[in-house]
Amino acid sequence: MKYSRKNRALYIDKEALATLAMAQEGILNPVTKLMNEKEAKEVDKTKIYKNKTFPYSFVLAPSGRRNEEVLKSAKSGEILDLVVDGVKRGEIKTDNVFKIDPKKRVKNIYATEDLTHPGVISTLKRLGNYAICGDFWVDFEDVKKTKEAILKRKRDLKAKSVTALMMSAKPLHRVHERLIRLSLENSDLIVIFLLKPYLNDKFSYSLRYKTVEYFVKNYLPKNRVLIVPLENTYIFAGFNEVILDAIVAQNFGCNKLIIGKNHAGVGLYYDKNSIKSVFDTLKGVNIDIETVSKFVYCNECKTLVSTNTCPHGSHHHISYDSDSILELLELGILPPAVLVRKEISAIILSHLFPNRFKNLEKLYYNFVPFSGIMEKHIEKDFYIELMKLYQTTSLT
Repeated sequence: MKYSRKNRALYIDKEALATLAMAQEGILNPVTKLMNEKEAKEVDKTKIYKNKTFPYSFVLAPSGRRNEEVLKSAKSGEILDLVVDGVKRGEIKTDNVFKIDPKKRVKNIYATEDLTHPGVISTLKRLGNYAICGDFWVDFEDVKKTKEAILKRKRDLKAKSVTALMMSAKPLHRVHERLIRLSLENSDLIVIFLLKPYLNDKFSYSLRYKTVEYFVKNYLPKNRVLIVPLENTYIFAGFNEVILDAIVAQNFGCNKLIIGKNHAGVGLYYDKNSIKSVFDTLKGVNIDIETVSKFVYCNECKTLVSTNTCPHGSHHHISYDSDSILELLELGILPPAVLVRKEISAIILSHLFPNRFKNLEKLYYNFVPFSGIMEKHIEKDFYIELMKLYQTTSLT
C-alpha cells in the first residue's frame, strides 16, 4: 500500500525488509522477534539466545536523520510504519528504543571494523545509532513462498532425507555439478538455495537461476532438485555465514547441509587428534552437517578429483576458482569446457554481450557444418558450436 501519514514512519531498505521477513516466518529460529537492549548485549557476549546458538544480536537500527529523530522521540506503544521505497510494507509497535555502537555491531558481524573491508563500509552506511524493538509485521511474500515450495516438494516426494546446498553459482562450474550429483546419491531431495544478494550486479540472480535451472532440467532427475532463492542479506556476511546457513537450512525443513571444507567460517582445527569445526560448538542446531573436500582437475588423472584422493601434487591441479572463471566470462572469453559446461557459458555470454556479432549468420555458416537447410540461429547457439571447434583434437 502507498504510504499515508496516519502513523510516523521508519524508512528501511529491501535488505532490512527481507531480514525481518525471515524472522517473521521462523527461518531464523530461535530468533522470531527483535531483541531488546538486555537481550542484544547478552547475545553479543555469549552467542546464545533461548539456549540455542545465534552469532550476534538481532536488531533494527536504520540509518538516516529522519529515522534517528523518530526513534529518539518514539513512545512505548506507538505504532510506526515500515516504509520501503515510498511504500508501506509493515508496522512495528514500539516497545523500547536504545542506543547502539555501529562499529561494535559491525565487528560482531565481520570480526573486524577495518574500513578497507567492503562489507564493513556498506553495513556501516545502513546502520544508525538507535535500535528499536517491539512486535512487528512485514509484507514480503518471497520467504513464505520459498518455505511453502519446499514443504510441497517434500510432501510430493514423501522425502525423508532433504539436503541443502547454499550456492551463488557465480558462475555454475563443474565442481558445482559434481557436488550436486554427490548430494543426490544419499538424498530424496536436494534444495539448492541460490543466493540472492542486495546489490546491483550484471551477473544477476535471474541469470544465475537460468544456468542452474538449465543444468537441473537437462542433466538431473529434476523432480528431486528444487532451486529456491535465499535472501542473502548482510546478516549472512563474515565468518558467521556458515552458522546462519545451518540455522536457515534447518528451519526451511532440511535435515542435512553440505558445504566445502574451505567455506569461510568453518574454522577447521585439530583437537586431541580429531578434526573439529565451528559446528562442534553449535547448540540447538540439529541439522546433519557434512563438509566435503576441495575438487580440482588433475592433468595426470585426466578427470575431476578430490584433493583427498589424488596422489599428484598441486602443480598438476587446475583450480575451480570462481573469481578467475568469472573474469574470463566478463572479458567475453569462453572458458574451457573442463571448467564450465559449454551450454552454461553460452547462456552467460549471450546475456552479458547481447548483439555482440555484426553478422551472426555469416559467422555461423562459415564455421558450423549444417544440413543445408537455412535456419535462424541465436548467439547462444553460436557459442555452443564454437566450443565444439575448440574441442576438436585431430589438428591439435
